[in-house]
Amino acid sequence: MSETAGNDTLHAVETIGLNLWYGTFQALIDVNIRIRKGIITSLIGPSGCGKSTLLRSINRINERLGYVRVEGAIKVMDKNVYDPEVEPVQLRRQVGMVFQRPNPLPLTIRENILFGHKIHTPSSSKVSRSAEDDIVESALRQVLLWDQVKDKLKRKATGLSLEEQQKLCIARLLPVKPQVLLMDEPCSALDPKGTEAVEELIWELRGQYTILIVTHNMAQARRASDECAFMLMGELIEHETTEELFVTPGNGKTADYIEGRYG
Repeated sequence: MSETAGNDTLHAVETIGLNLWYGTFQALIDVNIRIRKGIITSLIGPSGCGKSTLLRSINRINERLGYVRVEGAIKVMDKNVYDPEVEPVQLRRQVGMVFQRPNPLPLTIRENILFGHKIHTPSSSKVSRSAEDDIVESALRQVLLWDQVKDKLKRKATGLSLEEQQKLCIARLLPVKPQVLLMDEPCSALDPKGTEAVEELIWELRGQYTILIVTHNMAQARRASDECAFMLMGELIEHETTEELFVTPGNGKTADYIEGRYG
């Protein structure tokens, strides 16, 4: 794999010998991957290959299921997320997640943006209404939504279009200052216009955040990521720059998938 030297400081996420079981079924098999800081990395592969499982392991959301067992290490900013002192709530502040379908809270747009901020801010550090207004505006501007909703902040977020809801769900993560954004098929519920808008947003956020995106859309992976990793039956088959993986894949299984021979 062509990465810039083996310098750990360049990597936001790293898995080392990662194995995961759902009960007796092994969903991840000895996965070793390094995700570089500040870029967009897409995970591709057929359904059931382990993409979403890998994504959900990074912020330990999988462990909500009582029958999950994990071996190996996952490092976020060089810290093993399974170290005893790591609190899942604090980890999920550092590693935000966006799901397939937008899931705004049944609150106002303003309250959605401030929700995580209020949870993670100690009562002794509460900010003024004016400061909260600044947080809301900043987050909405980052996701290119401010102009559409600045006069609707007291309206229920569930009244927004699906595209706007998904942008809002991304904006909701930003006030707690995550370093990594995980996105599991973030455009699957959107029409082509909405997909284009969210892809443009993801590209705008590139550099400020490390973004790891699961997608079944091969065209999306090619146009909206810097690097691409192909998974098959729980294994990481190949991880390269997106252009290299699509133009000159180094593994025959990758070539077969890209050319539509299976999946």
